[in-house]
Amino acid sequence: MFAHRRKAWGISLAAVAVGLATSAAAWPGAPAAGAPGADCAGARAGIERLEGRITPNVCAFLQRQLAFGGMPTGDAPLTGDKALQHPRVAAYLDIFDPAATLWEAGSAPRTGQPVIGAAIAGSLRLAPDLRYTGTNVVADGGVVMFGQWNTATVKGHKVAYPQIARNVLGDEGRTLQARRYYDRHVLVRDTLPDAPEGLFDGIADSGGPPAPGPAPARLTPADLPDRLAAWNAGDAEALLSRTGGARLAGPGLAAPLVTKAGKRDYLQRLLDRADLELKAGQVAFGKTTTYVEWYGTVSRKRATPNGENGPAVPFGIVERFGPDGEWELYFDTLPVLADQDTINGLLTRLATP
Repeated sequence: MFAHRRKAWGISLAAVAVGLATSAAAWPGAPAAGAPGADCAGARAGIERLEGRITPNVCAFLQRQLAFGGMPTGDAPLTGDKALQHPRVAAYLDIFDPAATLWEAGSAPRTGQPVIGAAIAGSLRLAPDLRYTGTNVVADGGVVMFGQWNTATVKGHKVAYPQIARNVLGDEGRTLQARRYYDRHVLVRDTLPDAPEGLFDGIADSGGPPAPGPAPARLTPADLPDRLAAWNAGDAEALLSRTGGARLAGPGLAAPLVTKAGKRDYLQRLLDRADLELKAGQVAFGKTTTYVEWYGTVSRKRATPNGENGPAVPFGIVERFGPDGEWELYFDTLPVLADQDTINGLLTRLATP
């Protein structure tokens, strides 16, 4: 949906982080009149599309998430324990349960508010003007897939990029487990002169325009095992066959791909270079929109001189299937482009004044 209006796909600066799960008590679509939390008018005003059962817990989460996204940083957070006293760091930590786990692209999970607070403080020192708004959000039981559009200035360069914040909620709508999906390459691409070339450079639509046809059928839970198998087998044709004429948006694309050849080339570029070992994560079904999370590891294919794959590193993909023939992918391309030492060097230089 928003891929048509945004110029770049990329990564969140917010500091970060089981089996397939949806709540039996949840039901897709907008809440019925009078349902608990049905209003949440303040949060709805800050989100382009909001679907699912908006319980009081979900509403409280959305309000905290949006409050942090729109809050000015003011003076940059200090280092050490004093960082946790910064008003914006405190607003971020208010999203999380005290024992929450947070995973962000390419890193080990962070557990507990002090660790999560230190990480977001570092992000705000790097980009104090980081802001975001809600795009496409689906709540399904205790799972919220929060689509957001981020803007920030990194070493003098303006960047803008989408992200999916996947959250499992506990009491009072605070996050117990979070994962963030975005492409960190957008941060280094125009900021550092020796950044690796984009994974999908040169990919474009080719061949004739697609023939008119019906929109692909809604994804159902019964479809998910085969889809997971296709990702792990590197089977681009199987992934394409289920999505029909959907427009494909994802990292490295300035506009969605519409031709089958273009979409195949995009998927094949990823699958030729990445050995995926994924399992089912969380799923959120809305009235018109479905989010599916795949989480595990990726290894760079033929990354060593003797042709061995590189080491496995944490990795994940979120797919969004929207109401108007939208198919969006969210993942980090850096682990497919470079080894961890190179990535660490790039990120260290980003954080150096």
